[in-house]
Amino acid sequence: MKNILLFPLLILTFNIYSQISKQEYIKKYSPLAISEMRRTGIPASITLAQGLLESGSGNSMLAKQANNHFGIKCHKSWKGPKIYKDDDKKHECFRKYGSVKESYDDHSNFLVKYSRYDFLFELKPTNYKKWAKGLKKAGYATNPKYPQRLIKLIEDYNLYEFDTYSDKKHKELLAEYTEIETESDKEKPEENSTYIIKKRPKPVEDYEFQIGYDIKLNNNVKYVIAKKGDTFDKITKKLEKMFWELPKYNELDKNTKLKQGQIVYIQPKRRKAEKGKEFHIVKKGETLYTVSQIYAIKTKHLQKLNNLKPNQKIHAGDKIWLRKQKK
Repeated sequence: MKNILLFPLLILTFNIYSQISKQEYIKKYSPLAISEMRRTGIPASITLAQGLLESGSGNSMLAKQANNHFGIKCHKSWKGPKIYKDDDKKHECFRKYGSVKESYDDHSNFLVKYSRYDFLFELKPTNYKKWAKGLKKAGYATNPKYPQRLIKLIEDYNLYEFDTYSDKKHKELLAEYTEIETESDKEKPEENSTYIIKKRPKPVEDYEFQIGYDIKLNNNVKYVIAKKGDTFDKITKKLEKMFWELPKYNELDKNTKLKQGQIVYIQPKRRKAEKGKEFHIVKKGETLYTVSQIYAIKTKHLQKLNNLKPNQKIHAGDKIWLRKQKK
């Protein structure tokens, strides 16, 4: 009888001690969240809070068997490995990754790819409350208390501090993460008959290959470079945008002919330039609009910052303020 009870007890003990605490999760994966913030503009605090919530601090079945920390389902565009689990419906398809880093990368790419999340990238990376509410508004989760749960995690564990981490601190964390990752994250999950094993794609590169454009960032605003023969309509169809979006984001008429090499923003420009870019000295031939395209700032906000009237011309040598209002 003793021998019969011993095996279940050992399993129970193993499960208890293999659980990851919230503090351990934060320490382990904060470097990835900061890296994604620097790459895409998504607040590190939001990414970490979502990871904690969606993966049960890395203890969920999806996290352990598929390295899926954000509960992202397959969708039609996913061509990578899959795992199946009962969720809203029975036997639903979820994405499976080769490492936790791949999951973090794909989470960011997911938010960057779909236009319904575009308005979030107009927010400051430090505005975690509006980000949390915006994710719910955009349809990331169905739970009506999703924003409050994210905000509580961020405030209970001071995750907002990661949103302002310096490069030096980030590099120190990354060095620590590399050591931890080699011990656990690179271990392959056990084989399971429900897995559909395929060659793992690199999410960003795959998406860019499918649409035919490299997606770049300027002032945390996504853009592509127009190719020969491109039109707003052509790029709109490739990116699966609404017909009105690109002309509006670029402050141009929908029938405007695009030039090869022209910047085409695929989400709204911002109110001011990024840190370190305080002003611009106007060169010959430049207009307020061309300056707005260089720094990804809406023309009307440049007018406001520089006390300019609509259609007021600027001249070579003028100083255009990009962050603070001209006195």
